[in-house]
Amino acid sequence: MNLTDLSTVRALCGRHGFSLSKQFGQNFIVNPGVCPKIVEASGIDDTFGVIEIGPGIGVLTKELAKRAKKVVAIEVDERLPAILSETLAEFSNVRVVLGDVLKTDLAALIRDEFPGLRVAVCANLPYYITSPIVMKLLEEKLPIEHITVMVQHEAAQRLCAEPGTREAGAVTYAVRYYAQPKLLFTVSPGSFYPAPKVTSAVIRLALHKAPPVEVRDEAALFRTVRAAFGQRRKTAVNSVSAGLGLPKDRVAAAMDAAGIPPAARAERITLAQYAALADLF
Repeated sequence: MNLTDLSTVRALCGRHGFSLSKQFGQNFIVNPGVCPKIVEASGIDDTFGVIEIGPGIGVLTKELAKRAKKVVAIEVDERLPAILSETLAEFSNVRVVLGDVLKTDLAALIRDEFPGLRVAVCANLPYYITSPIVMKLLEEKLPIEHITVMVQHEAAQRLCAEPGTREAGAVTYAVRYYAQPKLLFTVSPGSFYPAPKVTSAVIRLALHKAPPVEVRDEAALFRTVRAAFGQRRKTAVNSVSAGLGLPKDRVAAAMDAAGIPPAARAERITLAQYAALADLF
């Protein structure tokens, strides 16, 4: 079954009485070159167990199943498993799990489904919850080697930005703490059905074995970063003071001790400097 042929997709959906849901941000890939390119870029082979999030009708799932030892696809839309049982019928190495990935015990899933395998994530993520999904995958410190996902291009730029640059945001620093990100390629709106209004991009996050900076309290580090970006038009001393409820003179002294210029803004501070600042607090 050619799942990138629009007439085939429409017929499939018609047989199952399925209509696309805006609630779940569903846009199916209909460009036949996209999914093979994503899987190729991911570096997945038969030594891997792969978690896919939001398989849709299985376009990317099929390509993953051809290469990986096993694929577990997590789908929140209860209408889709019936369709997936048809589109993935030829593959014995795929399991579809109905559930919300944000509420799924991924550590238990990996332990039960992928014993003895390397683990990766590869997915076309729902754009409306990209950051929560990425942060869950990183913060839970799962035994995952890398994450290859398609996201909105604007989100990709933010996730892959260099700390200390104008494009950086709070999520940039969190990603850099846990992984080395890389923007691989962009995907045009016409590659999807229905076509979204934005360009997409595929990124790859290679997880660190150990964080690139040492910090006494990770939670304190991320609270400090979020506070700094809470009012990013202001200087960091003002936004951190307001965000953490600390006296401005104390914040200014800590910033000076961490080697941060007094007029610095949030995006101009490095991850190491934020770590030093958090330790001082």
